[in-house]
Amino acid sequence: MFLGLDLGTSGLRALLVDMAGLPVASEAHAYGVSHPHPGWSEQDPAHWVAAVDTVMTKLAAEHADAMAQVRGIGVSGHMHGATLLDDKGEVLRPCILWNDTRSHEEAALLDGIDGVRQLSGNIVFPGFTAPKLMWVKRNEPEVFAKIAKVLLPAAYMNFFLTAGFFADMSDSAGTSWLDVGQRAWSDTLLAAGEMQASQMPTLVEGSEVGGTLRGELAKRWGMSDSVVVVGGAGDNAAAACGVGAMREGAGFVSLGTSGVLLTGRDGYAPLPESAVHTFCHAVPGQWYQMGVILAATDSLNWLSRVTGAAPADLSRELGDTITGPERLRFLPYLSGERTPHNDSRIRGAFLNIDVAHDRKAMTQAVMEGVAFALRDSAEALKASGAQLDNLLAIGGGAASRFWVQTIATLLDLPLELPQAGDFGAALGAARLAMVGSGAGSVEDIMARPAVAETIEPVAALRGAYDDAYAAYRESYPAVRGL
Repeated sequence: MFLGLDLGTSGLRALLVDMAGLPVASEAHAYGVSHPHPGWSEQDPAHWVAAVDTVMTKLAAEHADAMAQVRGIGVSGHMHGATLLDDKGEVLRPCILWNDTRSHEEAALLDGIDGVRQLSGNIVFPGFTAPKLMWVKRNEPEVFAKIAKVLLPAAYMNFFLTAGFFADMSDSAGTSWLDVGQRAWSDTLLAAGEMQASQMPTLVEGSEVGGTLRGELAKRWGMSDSVVVVGGAGDNAAAACGVGAMREGAGFVSLGTSGVLLTGRDGYAPLPESAVHTFCHAVPGQWYQMGVILAATDSLNWLSRVTGAAPADLSRELGDTITGPERLRFLPYLSGERTPHNDSRIRGAFLNIDVAHDRKAMTQAVMEGVAFALRDSAEALKASGAQLDNLLAIGGGAASRFWVQTIATLLDLPLELPQAGDFGAALGAARLAMVGSGAGSVEDIMARPAVAETIEPVAALRGAYDDAYAAYRESYPAVRGL
């Protein structure tokens, strides 16, 4: 047996799989996010520890035989979070999360230093880890002075599980401290970010063993004292492992809280100025690129809160088939935007509101706005030379055929819907544990899921959606100037 832990923004999920990589059992536990000030987003790592103990204890109680057979654990985690530890391994302050924008000034300062983009392969976004530490130094100097280690959320979970300080390449690539091409901490980038190499965890590949499960935890959860913990992965790299998006051209569109358009790359080909993320993949010798929008299903959830209608009910009103773009236009910049704008201050908007518009029109506009933003990411990826040949549609928003068909038409690409089942970040983390435990090679284990259905673009509507996208593109500079 093998175990994947997916440490998400809103909760933790544990997935047990067998030697064939098939799910055996799953448990989840939710926790919240704190927003003490506008633009701030934090979590107490103690909530992660409580969550993993809860799910593991429940698995041990209900699946004792399977837990006793676990050979390896992999952890997927939400990226970029700054978890700060003192020299005793104690947490100094709440973790500053990926969607926290307080360090936009520090990000701009770092991004302007010669060589930073070239070495890191990326723009320094406010959500990345390095500018967060610069903010801490300037605003919480008493905390900064005590920092012995900076760990990403997945690396903190590795530390809890093993008492060792190690992190994988895919997660570490989102810090602005890693030389992404060389897959190593960069002294130049660390110095630019006012950090030291001693404060970094040891780097391992995602499928490489980093440590062994602590004896007291193994005993508590009914597991062997020889269970290994591999490097794991950042959440998007883990999701790519879960759906087999490993090599050039293989990728996915993810409609989760944020929106992601990701493709595997066989080599390192950064294009920072496009605001495309170029990161190490979770396995040796591979990279991936992705465009990221900060509010995908989060936009629909926002509309749900405003209207009092459940997201599924809003989606149901639209049906399954698109008939053409809505003139009402939505800009999904509820928390700022990454690709392609790198703008933490821009905010969302409805444009062209008419007295005849109703809730259904607003829902369509929200879905189209997210789809337009993903088209922005596709154009940025193409500019870097990335192929977009074979894309899956995953995430909660992919349950809406209307939404998927809108995206397929805007990208002019068929989107494949995988058969129902467990896949994604938790499965990807378990697959990394399988490789690290010797259950098979990356090629053997990181297979793509069976496809249930292919959603084709609507060719007759492509021109209308292209025109609507062109109008959407003109909206950003106009709104930004207000």
